[in-house]
Amino acid sequence: MARPDVSRRRKAYRLGFLAEWIAAGFLLIKGYRILALRYSAHSGEIDIIAMRRDVVAFVEVKARAHREAGLMAISQEKQRRFARAVHHWIGRNPWSMSRTLRCDAIIVLPMRLPYHLEDAFQLSMA
Repeated sequence: MARPDVSRRRKAYRLGFLAEWIAAGFLLIKGYRILALRYSAHSGEIDIIAMRRDVVAFVEVKARAHREAGLMAISQEKQRRFARAVHHWIGRNPWSMSRTLRCDAIIVLPMRLPYHLEDAFQLSMA
């Protein structure tokens, strides 16, 4: 039998994975084209990279019971790791510099449509 902490981590991983797919489907319905899912760089991860018109959106996805809890879960440290991964992706995709770059958040809520907050936090270019 799995230890409780391992089981809890597995459940959280599965929930996060499902939330990312729900968020990606939601973005597709809104007219975005998915460029990458679960983009990982040595210093961080971006859940979804999507594009609509001239905007490239780097999206952090959180599955929470309440919208506020999801937004609070995007800590300053998480934003720093996220920004490092974004810079890595931009370095591999220089064409994106001619587009509007935006950091969004999607909070996947139980029994409700996902909450999409455009420009949820600023991308530090340092």
